[in-house]
Amino acid sequence: MMTSLADEAVARDLSLLGLPPAAWTTPRRATDGAPLVDVLVIGAGMCGLAAAGALALRGIRDVRLVDASPQGREGPWVTYARMDTLRSPKTLAGPALGIPSLTFRAWYEATFGNAAWQALYKIPNATWQDYLGWFGRVLGLSIENDAAVAGIEPSADAVAVHRRDGRITGARRVVLATGRAGAGGPHIPDFVDRELWPGRCAHSTEAIDFPALASRSVAVLGGSASAWDNAATALEHGAATVDMYVRRPALPQINKGRGSAGPGYFLGWQALDDDARWNLAAYMEDNPAPPPHETVNRTLRHRGFRIHLGTPVAAAARDGERVALRLADGGRRIHDFLILGTGFAVDLPQRPELAAIAPAIATWADRHAPARSRPALGRHPYLGPGFELLERVPGMMPGLDRIHLFNHGAQLSHGMLASDIPGTSVGAARLADAIAQAFFREDQAEIRAALDDFDEPELAGTPFFVPRG
Repeated sequence: MMTSLADEAVARDLSLLGLPPAAWTTPRRATDGAPLVDVLVIGAGMCGLAAAGALALRGIRDVRLVDASPQGREGPWVTYARMDTLRSPKTLAGPALGIPSLTFRAWYEATFGNAAWQALYKIPNATWQDYLGWFGRVLGLSIENDAAVAGIEPSADAVAVHRRDGRITGARRVVLATGRAGAGGPHIPDFVDRELWPGRCAHSTEAIDFPALASRSVAVLGGSASAWDNAATALEHGAATVDMYVRRPALPQINKGRGSAGPGYFLGWQALDDDARWNLAAYMEDNPAPPPHETVNRTLRHRGFRIHLGTPVAAAARDGERVALRLADGGRRIHDFLILGTGFAVDLPQRPELAAIAPAIATWADRHAPARSRPALGRHPYLGPGFELLERVPGMMPGLDRIHLFNHGAQLSHGMLASDIPGTSVGAARLADAIAQAFFREDQAEIRAALDDFDEPELAGTPFFVPRG
């Protein structure tokens, strides 16, 4: 391998651009005298790395990332993302921040060669994880793993981040780059009995002992891409049968997300008025993406697969050591295990780090009347232009806007800039610009004093030089 070639290319690109610039923010301390980190990024997956990298390229150098997962397992790519390859085309720039040598293609060609790139169809999950690990390393980002966050406490001048191990980190700004589940968690339908856990049911984001499902009957609820991924994985591990139950009479056919993955949507969504943003989000909700054809064909290779379209499930509960499904038409099915491919919910109080402050956070239901007609969308946080949380009632929680929600919960306010690969760099740039502007305002006294003290003589060595008296 020749990964050093990729490193050298990045170093040259950054040198040509004069990046990263010198640090310019003013060191601050908390009221107890402890130093404050400029920015603490919670989550060291793709969006967290992009956010930290964008900040560094703007001269905001005191940035630290923390992640609850071990090194190399940040994000979903080698944990619960059970597809063989990414769903996105290999050519997307992703989190490259406008630097050609930071793209996946540049890293892959430098590492494996141009012929390997030409032969590559789509990016294997583990290879993408390797690329992200290199991305963080080559930019010199400070990452602390196995560092779970238990709570966030904003104040007028800082944010205290409480770790599960009892430590507290103070920061001037906090970025929540916590992924698809970062604004709520897995969506568990109300009709699924919680007594199925442990041992008889799992959401697709949970760890699943697939070898234990060999020779078993497995039910999968939902027709999303993740539902198909998990169906295929169960069959590949020897499940006797997998029955997929889908409410819709037919699978979606068109990926509207791909049709909206372009500069107009990325740059323009946030500039629309609330009605226009709401209508777009509602349209996307009503037109979900179909599963990729590769995933469907992967599943259909197995004879034990059966799909039941137009078959809503009304209840799921234990039946001895098995799972009983009651269908909406009155039918009853028995399986050994149930996998929920039901996606994610946006529900801020469900996140441990947000639970204490969630009552103060403005949601779309608070700010936009039509949001109340769609409760699931109405629970999305109503974010400011830099992804910052806003108060439900002014003065309710000073400093709340020091927390920036750079995860899936930003979708309604900003579009798909913190969820999927195509918009990551645009989102990271918007976030970093907003934080840089905030620091420039807050540090204006020190910045102006430095300007007053700047006295490098330009005309020394010319007849017009005037020495200071």
